[in-house]
Amino acid sequence: MEPIVLHLPAALKPLADVLSHAVTFTLAAVEHARSDEPFDYAAVERAVATLGAEVQRSLHQTILAACDRQVPRLLIGGRLHRPVLRREATYYTLAGPVVVTRTRYRPAGDPYATTVDPIGVRVGVVGAGWLPQTCTAMAFLVQLDPSREATQAAHQLGVLPYSRASFERVAHRVGELVMQERERVESALIAAYVLPVEATGVVISLDRVAVPMEEPRRRPRGRPAKGAAKRPVVRLWHMAYCATVTIHDASGKGLHTIRYGRMPGGDVDGLVLGLKDDVMTLLGMRPTLQVTLLCDGAVEMWNLLGEALTEAALGRAIARLVDLWHFLEKMGKAARRRFEAPQATAWLTRWRLRLLNKSGAWRELQAEVTAWGLEEPREQKDRPVHDALTFLANQGGAGRLEYAIARAAGRPVGSGPVEATCKSLFNVRFKRSGARWKDASGEEIVRLRALHLSHRWVAALELTLEAKRRDVRRVA
Repeated sequence: MEPIVLHLPAALKPLADVLSHAVTFTLAAVEHARSDEPFDYAAVERAVATLGAEVQRSLHQTILAACDRQVPRLLIGGRLHRPVLRREATYYTLAGPVVVTRTRYRPAGDPYATTVDPIGVRVGVVGAGWLPQTCTAMAFLVQLDPSREATQAAHQLGVLPYSRASFERVAHRVGELVMQERERVESALIAAYVLPVEATGVVISLDRVAVPMEEPRRRPRGRPAKGAAKRPVVRLWHMAYCATVTIHDASGKGLHTIRYGRMPGGDVDGLVLGLKDDVMTLLGMRPTLQVTLLCDGAVEMWNLLGEALTEAALGRAIARLVDLWHFLEKMGKAARRRFEAPQATAWLTRWRLRLLNKSGAWRELQAEVTAWGLEEPREQKDRPVHDALTFLANQGGAGRLEYAIARAAGRPVGSGPVEATCKSLFNVRFKRSGARWKDASGEEIVRLRALHLSHRWVAALELTLEAKRRDVRRVA
């Protein structure tokens, strides 16, 4: 085999050493492959991945060292700094940690100010040396699965060779940053959104989902028993919030859904104001968009949306609908008091078609259910007919049961996107066996997961982490 001479600058000597190891390994593997001996190629894959990681770390080490500054004066974020000390520091990459010698600086004239690492602020490290793409990848894995499983997945893939505690700490730190930069990032994301050509309307939905929460439990009186928990807790269920902004076409088919969530103790009013800002931005892009509020029958949801999303605030008419399937579910319970199961199903199917095709059909339905004469007395615990009549009176009277009009206008009549968000945002991640959450740490995972489910992860994390970077310049 004819040799090839590769010339590298002296600054890349660490890389040359790694490449030399890679060449030696490859030649040995080629000789083994040409023989008739058994070949464990999984071992080859692992070795190649290890060599690749060494190459990555060598490159990172060289590039990060070039970001260091050894000058008597340095402008960091527009403020004059002077050198204080020079030591080794560890930076964490996708392929593992690298050590770089760098100088720390302190603001001039302030001997008590915190020292600054010019490499860290220039590249935008998170926490104690975590590089931006590294912490982004770790946060992505943790919003998918618990930190233990995220760590195992990363190690199987041959990346991010860090501990479970590191995954937990870094992911929540990224979540904190996402929350701190929320208004700026969400405004930038919706402003950069490209509306599909076929989009004709936007649907705003709000819903709730139960989440297991951890709360302190009062100790019993007297001396604690031997082996008793030092910090007793209880697992209780509270209601978290999901919200969606869905862009749809002329047939009511959803084209894209932006998903949001809040823990039970989260800022729900801020969530609704964020929905309003999204809708107003979309209307600014295309004033012809129809606006629909679509929820189940919960009074709280309608009150929350009704305070911010009004005709006066948006400057246009707003259609309001109760999710058709919630409505039919309530009517179905009443029908089973009047009919046997097969007849109840047929009756419900007939009324579904009538509701979808005839304006004001809910009034006819209300009259028919009333004519049954089956409304239960107040003292009866289970009152499906009474509940159905109350629902018809309240929601119909509020104009939220006009499905035929909505369908003719090309609006959706079901709140599937927000129902799916409750499942994918909370149920899949938050309701594992024995899981329990606190508002603060749970909120960080909710925000991260909502970005992923909305297909906004890359753009949102880039916008979030750019806030960690600062301008670093030498003083002439």
